[in-house]
Amino acid sequence: MTVIRTTLDRVLARINAIGRDGAGWTRPSYSALETAAHDVVAEEATALGLAVHRDAAGNLFARLPGRDRTAPAIHVGSHLDTVAQGGAFDGQAGVAGGLALIAALKADGRVPPVDIVLTVTRAEESVWFPASYLGSRALLGRWTRADLEVRRSDTGRTLADHMRDLGLDPEAALQTAPPPPARFVELHIEQGPVLHKAGESHAIVTGVRGGFRHRAARIQGIWAHSGGAPRADRADAVFALADLVHAMDAEWGQMLAAGDDLAVTFGIVDAAGPQHAMAKVPGAAGFCVDLRSDREEVLERAHGRLLDHVARIEAARPGIRFDLGAESRSTPVALSRAWQEDLSRAAGGTLRAMPSGGGHDAAAFAAAGWDATMLFIRNWNGSHCPEEGMDPADLALAVGTLRDAILEDPRHPSACQRDSSIP
Repeated sequence: MTVIRTTLDRVLARINAIGRDGAGWTRPSYSALETAAHDVVAEEATALGLAVHRDAAGNLFARLPGRDRTAPAIHVGSHLDTVAQGGAFDGQAGVAGGLALIAALKADGRVPPVDIVLTVTRAEESVWFPASYLGSRALLGRWTRADLEVRRSDTGRTLADHMRDLGLDPEAALQTAPPPPARFVELHIEQGPVLHKAGESHAIVTGVRGGFRHRAARIQGIWAHSGGAPRADRADAVFALADLVHAMDAEWGQMLAAGDDLAVTFGIVDAAGPQHAMAKVPGAAGFCVDLRSDREEVLERAHGRLLDHVARIEAARPGIRFDLGAESRSTPVALSRAWQEDLSRAAGGTLRAMPSGGGHDAAAFAAAGWDATMLFIRNWNGSHCPEEGMDPADLALAVGTLRDAILEDPRHPSACQRDSSIP
């Protein structure tokens, strides 16, 4: 555990020296800052004697050989890009945890049953490019031509352009062949308060919610004078948005009461700019809506209710028109039951099993047929914000659980053997 803690502290400090942005951290996807963070990990992996390479999309891999070089490897890792003004642990905790796992195995003279591959993905945070799991889907051979044409939110330039800026070959990445399915583990902070409230250090993740999103929805109403326009003659875009938010909040409560898993979020509300003023009835408003559930049927039903309420509000408020814009989806994914059993056994059956409300690279690996799992680490003060509050001691405990699960895996009885060539 000493090796694990010292490795975690050093690696987190080195990564978080990159992209400091006021109170938080900003490392955009496919930026020089994201690359610099990858370079730190490559240096750390090389110092451990690992074989390091990158694929055409810029994903980073560092391999520790195992006893059975022909068996599917265990990939351990996460991402290093952040949202704007993000926190110190989302993504980087999983990468540091993977390095700490390998450092501990080497320090203890343990050779794992199969190869361990530290896997550091690109572009997990879809706030920069409107596409989910870009880096992990690239290494899985699941990119399409459309992925290369998505545009980064802060620059307006395409993914292909940003890749070329970093010396990467987007066409080669597009041609990546799907690799044979292997195993994948992602250590990640919980993005909610469950573990913190329960006083538990880490937990096993059973699945990742899918999502249904409208990223750039608009409401068009009629501009008018705030004192002169009678109520019956108004087409107030902000009141129309309030109607929709209130209606979907009620739908959310009813679906939860019926036993459905659902989360409803409205955000990026835009009722400002040069046209808006104190003395005006708002004639336009923008917003985004994000629906999430662990069941596809629930997502479809919730989205159907959203459309029903849009039609009802338009009928009730003449002059109001909604344009929900393009939609994007991600499918709910169940994670590995075999991994859940292994991790639970390693922890003596004490770990909570819980779903993930946020999307993660593990979902992309599971969707591609890999044996994928996650461990959540206790976190407080929210996520995707500078106040993320993970205790590295909790992460160290999770790394220890993963180490024990690998070394005690009954499917590889030679796992517990020590390498006699290592003093």
